[in-house]
Amino acid sequence: MVLSLSSQNVIRYLQEAGLCSSEDGATNESELPDRTKNLNLIVSLEDNRKLLVKQEVSNHHDGTPQEFFKEWLFHQLLQQFPVIGNISAIASLLLHYDEENSILVRKYLSDYEQLGHFYQKTDIFADEIATAIGTTLAGLHRATFNGREYRDFMNTAPAGQFRYHFYNPAQGIESITPEIFAQVPTQALQFYQLYQRYESLESAIADLAYEWNPCCLTHNDLKLNNILVHSRWQQLDNCLIRLIDWEACGWGDPAFDLGTLLASYLEIWLSSLVVDPTLQLEESLHLAVTPLEVIQPSILALIRGYLNAFPVILEYRSDFILRVVQFVGLGLIHQIQDKIKNRQDFDNTDICMMSVAKNLLTMPEQGILTVFGISESEILKPVAKVHKLPQPEREKQLVRLYYEKTRLRGC
Repeated sequence: MVLSLSSQNVIRYLQEAGLCSSEDGATNESELPDRTKNLNLIVSLEDNRKLLVKQEVSNHHDGTPQEFFKEWLFHQLLQQFPVIGNISAIASLLLHYDEENSILVRKYLSDYEQLGHFYQKTDIFADEIATAIGTTLAGLHRATFNGREYRDFMNTAPAGQFRYHFYNPAQGIESITPEIFAQVPTQALQFYQLYQRYESLESAIADLAYEWNPCCLTHNDLKLNNILVHSRWQQLDNCLIRLIDWEACGWGDPAFDLGTLLASYLEIWLSSLVVDPTLQLEESLHLAVTPLEVIQPSILALIRGYLNAFPVILEYRSDFILRVVQFVGLGLIHQIQDKIKNRQDFDNTDICMMSVAKNLLTMPEQGILTVFGISESEILKPVAKVHKLPQPEREKQLVRLYYEKTRLRGC
């Protein structure tokens, strides 16, 4: 990285890049906090336009493709394939990519706010918003489903670097080494102890990774804060939401996108638990400040919006709903990991989240009721009325022609 951006030199950089001029009256408005590793600066222009300037502080020089390159590649994909680019909610906002200095510049949408902040501020979980998200995500997955041209395009690597054919984000916790005692606080070690305690949990995650079947373009980091909602969403028929931050996108499994997103919805419920050593887990879950029953209608509207727009996925994967539920559990575990890495914290709320995640991963059939509040057949019923869905093949009732246990002659 040659240039290190700051609030002092960002306007000069934009002028030299041809993104604004001295007549634009550009001013550095604020610096946005980033939970990970990026510098985010907002620059205001005279004509009420705003630019978001991002710089990846920890630039890669170890042969790993930069994350910003993926977002630039996604931008190029939308330009080359209008079928995808015409999906307004995912339209690219990118204006400039500087690979040498790991800098991205994109339009800043002043009329939108992060969905996570919106839910936290208003406590409104509108079905219209959730349906728009499900429909948009399904549109992306459906448009690129089994499309070799899109897959090959997304396999492009930065010059002089190598990219694995497919990246599988369905991973559990990396191998635990002695170095971890220096990396995380003592209280956070309990998370790793809990993870290792349950063989069924590690086995379920290993099965998810083994059965990973990439078939379309996926976002791969679809959390509530990577979705924007318009300030006038109640008056709009379209453009209610925007999906942003495509730095992790790639060729992947659509169930992973849905599971990661729904995990963010469950996190609203789980982070509001009333946790006390005297309370059992079930009591804590039912005493949440934001009850699960308040969030479930949005979760249900989202999955139904998705399936109505992309019913073919149920023919491709008859166990699609079960896999989504398991990826919800994996998403919760990833959230705990991120919290430990960023805030160096692990508390009783996280223990409850870990327990819910384990149940979703190891018992997805029961987990469907936890996540959606209704059974799988009830989820699919409205979809089946519009689309003829494949029926699961019933096991044939055959009379056994052998003994349950082998019996030796003469015994």
